[in-house]
Amino acid sequence: MIIGNGPLITHDEKERFFEKGAVRIVDHLVQNVGDYDQLKKEFPEEEVYDVEGRLILPGLINCHTHIYSAFARGMAVSKPARNFPEILENVWWSLDKKLTVEDAKKNAYQTLIESVRNGVTTVFDHHAAPNFIEGSLFAIGEAAREVGIRADLCYEVSDRDGEEVTKRGIKENVDFIKAYLNDEEGMLRGHFGIHASFTISDRTMEWIKEAMEGVDAGYHIHTAEGIEDQYDSLEKYGKRVVERLQDWDLLGEKTLCVHCCNVNNKEMQILRDTNTAVVHNPESNMNNAVGVTPVISMLKMGILLGIGTDAYTNDMFESLKVAKVLQSHHLADPTVGFEESLTLLFKNNPTIVERFFPHPIGVLKEGAFADLVVVDYKPYTPFNQQTYGGHLLFGVSGRMVKDTMVHGKFIMKDRRILTVDEDKIFAESRKRAPEIWKGM
Repeated sequence: MIIGNGPLITHDEKERFFEKGAVRIVDHLVQNVGDYDQLKKEFPEEEVYDVEGRLILPGLINCHTHIYSAFARGMAVSKPARNFPEILENVWWSLDKKLTVEDAKKNAYQTLIESVRNGVTTVFDHHAAPNFIEGSLFAIGEAAREVGIRADLCYEVSDRDGEEVTKRGIKENVDFIKAYLNDEEGMLRGHFGIHASFTISDRTMEWIKEAMEGVDAGYHIHTAEGIEDQYDSLEKYGKRVVERLQDWDLLGEKTLCVHCCNVNNKEMQILRDTNTAVVHNPESNMNNAVGVTPVISMLKMGILLGIGTDAYTNDMFESLKVAKVLQSHHLADPTVGFEESLTLLFKNNPTIVERFFPHPIGVLKEGAFADLVVVDYKPYTPFNQQTYGGHLLFGVSGRMVKDTMVHGKFIMKDRRILTVDEDKIFAESRKRAPEIWKGM
């Protein structure tokens, strides 16, 4: 198939831009990127999808979210949520205890459908459901396959629900990682999920390291999100959070340290020197009032910093906009945030994902996975190689996505989800949600 006849942004190493571009796809990979008329002439037998002047982009990547939180939309909470520890205790750790494996699958359908609608084709998820752990990652994986989206999954291990639950979480992580570690299709992958340093004892760290011995996969962990994480580590272990993670050999190029709002210069140096990826979640951090990830400093230091949503939204264009204004506001400097936010989403997220999947993702170039979106965006100022960054940041939104393709297959076309019954799934979720809300 050839998809083209519109402005095409590759986001590859050369930042190629085609005013009237096209992509030729064979099976699930991109084979050619170039001029629309030229590709049609060169491959006259190919099926052609004419986007009629619409924008063609690589599929977007969300490097951190929580599918399990989907039922929280519209939910009222009667318990105090005045600070970050209370938010965790009385909202999220109360909600996750109510979830079954079937709920996890429902949540996955909901979140992933909405992600596809916003042009997201790859999701990194961090799951929690302490009363129904076994099989939960596999159920989410089944939903991801049915929707047709690419996903990297993990279970959130912590000590907060007792030793037995901790060990079950460890096993679920390792079982899922091993199931997809060498899967050449590249639709599913696994990480080892850890909630945070302050909910993991040294004894549990030992169990985790034993379980992961010989398993070539990294860790997905909330890191110094709230200042309380640092207080706990300093009080119990006499070291800061990132230092503790380093001492347990949890850092490295396959690990995701999420948030890092409250790290100091020494910790940033450790993250850089271990080649550990960090994931910024601007809207969630603002909502929870935990602080601001030092984006500008991290990028200057050479830290690989990507961006996620922490489930606050499923629209990466929304997070892109907030990432920009947050840095400008926080540093009282309107000149920062523009290039940096674009770098996080369109350069660094694909670089992070390349560490885990067999072909490039988030770029349109020869040999990359055929993940792309068609956006119904009509610019009213010049749209070209020099200006498209400003258009993506200030003009485009997820709701403008018309078509979404993953792995060479359209899973949304003309704003209609093609792979699952969206109306049925949402109706079932609306029925289930009030039952979850009882006692919240």
